[in-house]
Amino acid sequence: MGSRVAAALLRRGRDQASALLMPRLPRTAPAPALPRVGPTSSSCSGGGGCLLPPRPGPAGVGAFSSASRFPSFHAFRSLAPKTLFGQCTRRMSTTAAAINSTVANGATNSGLKLLVTKGPQAQKAVGIWLFGCAAWVFSLVMLGGITRLTRSGLSMTDWKFTGEIPPMSDDAWQLEFEKYKQSPEYKRVNKGMSLEDFKFIYWMEYAHRMWGRALGFLFAGPFAYFIAKGYVTRQLGLRLSALFALGGAQGLIGWWMVKSGLEEPTSEYVQPRVSPYRLAAHLTSAFAIYCGILWTALSVVMPYPPTGSMNWVNGAAKIRKLAIPVSAVVGITAISGAFVAGNDAGHAYNSFPKMGDTWIPEDVSSMEPFIRNFFENTSTVQLNHRILATTTLLSVGGLWLAARKIDMHPAVKSLIGSTFGMAALQVTLGISTLLMYVPTSLGSAHQAGALTLLSLMILLTHTLRRPSPALLKSLATAVKPT
Repeated sequence: MGSRVAAALLRRGRDQASALLMPRLPRTAPAPALPRVGPTSSSCSGGGGCLLPPRPGPAGVGAFSSASRFPSFHAFRSLAPKTLFGQCTRRMSTTAAAINSTVANGATNSGLKLLVTKGPQAQKAVGIWLFGCAAWVFSLVMLGGITRLTRSGLSMTDWKFTGEIPPMSDDAWQLEFEKYKQSPEYKRVNKGMSLEDFKFIYWMEYAHRMWGRALGFLFAGPFAYFIAKGYVTRQLGLRLSALFALGGAQGLIGWWMVKSGLEEPTSEYVQPRVSPYRLAAHLTSAFAIYCGILWTALSVVMPYPPTGSMNWVNGAAKIRKLAIPVSAVVGITAISGAFVAGNDAGHAYNSFPKMGDTWIPEDVSSMEPFIRNFFENTSTVQLNHRILATTTLLSVGGLWLAARKIDMHPAVKSLIGSTFGMAALQVTLGISTLLMYVPTSLGSAHQAGALTLLSLMILLTHTLRRPSPALLKSLATAVKPT
């Protein structure tokens, strides 16, 4: 008898606890299934409650899932203050009341456009792989910059698609050195170079080429595995295939660039260097591969942007109109740096803010036709990069000021602030590199800063994308908290 009474009391206690968590709905409205929104001890702050995007599945079943199972929640959680997730003041019942059965069914039928199937574990595995590939491309770009700054790029005078074994004997090294002695760079720049010095620049270029080939294996192997496991959707497969093809073409573009530096210059007073146009094409292609992989990785782990409330969604839409053109300015400024490198413009006018004794050099329009000055004239190329860098800093600063006046997700505001700080640091690195006559350390740091700033802009624009129609509808019809 005692055990039966105890069991009855326990059941009654559970029923009372469940009643406290049930949503308060109009008596005429049908009671929807209570969604799993997290621990019962927390609630949600913000104008619209903690609404979560729908999960794919059969219609009417599990239209909304817990935050602990939603990939984008975890991906974005690291960006936001802990108070956003742990300090909520309103009851969970307001969130449940905001979701009626009609909206839930419609959201479920629309489904999430996930790029990876087979559940959260598959998403995590593919996401880690893609972020690893993006980091590899980042390091590859840095290694390429160091190779250029140390004038190592023209040390290997031939190229094989399958790669080649480096010299392993004294005779093999001497043979490679003899090939280099026939190049214009040795005759006009490095004449009298020792074999040991040649080995240094050779190993730099060899490491750059092999690091790029290693990326191909790092990408292709897991890609084939994930396809075999059925993790990759058709959309993701086509996107990754295009990136893989672009990566293969990047090797050809690299050799096409190096080959231009192995040709005799048109004038005896001109140092051998690669074509600035080909260098810009090579760097732009690398940036495109990096941005494509990073964007895809973010889309895998964060298929939908954070919302929270309609006010935050509307605020994000306003900032998105500003962030897209700012991203374009950042990208154009980064590409203009390739022409600075291709023309060795960093070694001219090593003063700031003036260029020598004037603000604008007299020979900025000395070439014909006029458009050539922006790509081949050392003075114009450096002036152009200075103007674009200043424009970038002012644009990102304006974006930061605008975000302060708009009601939006605090994590997005924090990201914009970080982007502004990175833009200021990048300008500082650029000025320091110029004043110090482009040392390898500062030059590499400046290039890394450009790619980091571009990464932050990609993360920002990806976070500011428009939520799905189903989620927007659920936010719009949410019951206001009491």
